[in-house]
Amino acid sequence: MSRILIDDLPFDLTVPVAIVGGGAAGLCAALAAKEAGVAPIVFERDALPQGSTALSAGLIPAPCTAAQRAAGIADSVAAFAADIQKKAHGDADPTVLAAVTEGAAPAIDWLTERHGLAFTVIADFSYPGHSARRMHGLASRSGAELIDRLRAAAEAAEIDIVTEARVTALVAAPDGRVRGLVVTRPDGSEDRIGCDALVLACNGYGGNKDLVAEHIPALKDALYFGHPGNQGDAVLWGRALGAELRHMSGHQGHGSVAHPHGILVSWAVIMEGGFQVNVAGERFWNEASGYSEAALAVLGQPGGIAYDIFDARIAGIARQFEDFRRAEAGGAVLQAESSDELAARLSIPPQVIRATLESVADLKRRGGRDGFGRDWTGAVDLEAPYCAVKVTGALFHTQGGLAVDATARVRRPDGSLLPNLFAAGGAAVGVSGPDASGYLSGNGLLTAVVLGRIAGGEAARLARA
Repeated sequence: MSRILIDDLPFDLTVPVAIVGGGAAGLCAALAAKEAGVAPIVFERDALPQGSTALSAGLIPAPCTAAQRAAGIADSVAAFAADIQKKAHGDADPTVLAAVTEGAAPAIDWLTERHGLAFTVIADFSYPGHSARRMHGLASRSGAELIDRLRAAAEAAEIDIVTEARVTALVAAPDGRVRGLVVTRPDGSEDRIGCDALVLACNGYGGNKDLVAEHIPALKDALYFGHPGNQGDAVLWGRALGAELRHMSGHQGHGSVAHPHGILVSWAVIMEGGFQVNVAGERFWNEASGYSEAALAVLGQPGGIAYDIFDARIAGIARQFEDFRRAEAGGAVLQAESSDELAARLSIPPQVIRATLESVADLKRRGGRDGFGRDWTGAVDLEAPYCAVKVTGALFHTQGGLAVDATARVRRPDGSLLPNLFAAGGAAVGVSGPDASGYLSGNGLLTAVVLGRIAGGEAARLARA
């Protein structure tokens, strides 16, 4: 249980900067703190730092990076910010938006040049809502590789990462200053660790069914595809300390999780000209809207099930993602040499599948928007062999959280700052606004990496002062 202790008892150890959580946000915070001249300690509840980062595709959007320039891609911070704000319907937190869009390229280049993470840009397809190709990933295009490389960088920097160390309480002074924390080990023993500054990088509350039911009731029974440790500790501690909570209903869903395999299927299969049908074989929405809002669209269909329909050409593009290769290896990706064979494999009447395929082909030939609002201009026709994946919708992670200023310091409702508390990643409010439809591809790792870097550096400066 997340507790706040108000006491003046001594600590077993005192450190300048303590970081709760060993995902992308926590490890970036640790690297930045170490470079700012202090020795941070990361407390991670699992035996190996992974978090939600390991479950993601590991993609981070950023404009004007060295990798983007090398790929000949023109972009700007202003265009990136406009894309995020447009997707969020104008509701993105302006302070966080400015901080992460301006800090994205420096963060990517920093990880590449200083820590050897060889990011490249996905240049063969565009993610919905992005006006430029700015998604950066490592070779495998997987979050597992990203977290492994960040952990290796932290180890190379001789940063202490204490694993199997669950932070169960914060120790605070009456004015809200965090004096330290209580760490509980698997055997039930506890350590009291004092700190000069604390960074909360323990993600959001997606694994806490009560909080999900309170803030995102439409997904209270949905599959949760995030880390089970995301129990909302940061927002519960922050709320108890008097912090402001913002956009708590904001979240990232996904409407392309292979069922029952539980493997993410890249939205590239849709954006390159694929589409979704329900179990009756009929399209039911504008698939180009985005994969986050796809969760509710798919869950609203009979049985909460849909099929991604695409072809071998698109499968070749999606195969650059490790998750898609796993889905193929696990038998989630069905193949058919004809529309009739596709219908048989999906147990849908052949005339229905033929009609849907012909309707989409006609829309692509004519261009323009269909009745759902999807623009098919320039889309390439599907050709046999066809591919299909049975999918469902899921909640990936929450986007609401603790309000922060431009230095990632946690704010109170009156605008004042808590003395030494910082938040990054899912612990802090994101830039997606209050709705699932506000989530732009990569928003989660964007705030994890950039706010993490900011929080670590600023916490170190505060501790040194």
